[in-house]
Amino acid sequence: MEFGKIIISETAAASESPQDVINSNISVINLMREEKIDDDLIHEDGIMSYYLDYYNAQCTEGNFAQFVYNSGWDKELNELVEEGLALIGAEKQLEYFQQQSKKVRLMSSVKLNKFLKGKLEGVNPTRDILNAQSFAAIEEDLVALNANFLKSHPDTEVLSVDDMFAALEEFVGHEIKRA
Repeated sequence: MEFGKIIISETAAASESPQDVINSNISVINLMREEKIDDDLIHEDGIMSYYLDYYNAQCTEGNFAQFVYNSGWDKELNELVEEGLALIGAEKQLEYFQQQSKKVRLMSSVKLNKFLKGKLEGVNPTRDILNAQSFAAIEEDLVALNANFLKSHPDTEVLSVDDMFAALEEFVGHEIKRA
């Protein structure tokens, strides 16, 4: 049975920072994973938001090439990111992702494997090709769009920390140790 909720803490929901909303969702997903709950049982839009944050963090830190490199260019992850960008209404981000993905798909498998197995730093023409268009130049706030998506989602519940644990404990069927 799937856990049919996206849970966000009251503190995060009241925060001025949209990243707090995303981080709250991430914390819940990480806790569920620690409790050995399979991703298939976690709300799919919560998971999608989780991976959009991963994508955003990688691209913010090291542009698109870092995302490709650190993710290993994973087909399922790429599909989640692409669907997620469309779902949250990040049109410019989606267009960028699709353009960049096309560059990777047009690479030979040998070239891509060499890039993934090599070093990201130093002389790296493949990295430079992937980073020719800057992620930072996109005038669309992915963090705000992601947070607003979570806050306005029909399955989102804003709960106190105690109620968050109670809901998760009910789902897993035992008490969860609190850090």
